[in-house]
Amino acid sequence: MSSSFCWNAATNALLLMLMLTAATASAGWRSDLGNAQLIGEGDFRYLGFKIYSARLFSGHVPFDESQPFALQLVYNRALTREKIADASVDELKRIYGAILSDTQLENWRKQMLRAFVDVQIGDQLTGVYLPGLGVRFYHGDALNAQIDDPVFARAFFSIWLDPATRDPALRTRLLGGKP
Repeated sequence: MSSSFCWNAATNALLLMLMLTAATASAGWRSDLGNAQLIGEGDFRYLGFKIYSARLFSGHVPFDESQPFALQLVYNRALTREKIADASVDELKRIYGAILSDTQLENWRKQMLRAFVDVQIGDQLTGVYLPGLGVRFYHGDALNAQIDDPVFARAFFSIWLDPATRDPALRTRLLGGKP
């Protein structure tokens, strides 16, 4: 009787571990931040068309860019991953100019193509900044890719958070201010 009890206890412990692992995996990007709070949100428009809504989350309030944070985009347009990667590279070129070499930009473009997915209206992509490590990209709550390159991660999020961003009003709203 005691051997069946041990087997049942071991089986129950294994099932509990599997359930906890599944619960953690389904928690998605929020599990990377702990107690994530919304810092700010706004819409990005191009030529008058709303492309996506953006939300900035952090476990640290007020926002501290040296701490982990998440930037979530909910798309209002269908876009290919190539178009998203190319637009990201164009923005990095615009913000950083000659500081970034063509080789570095092409390497980052390849990483983005592996990390991004084609999006449809309503799709949610979330990038989680992990200081000193890099970035994780989620499609919905599913981890799509992790890029272990802290230089890329800082540069990528500068597209929205750098003072030289294309949309300073969106940056202000993301950081919790009023434009």
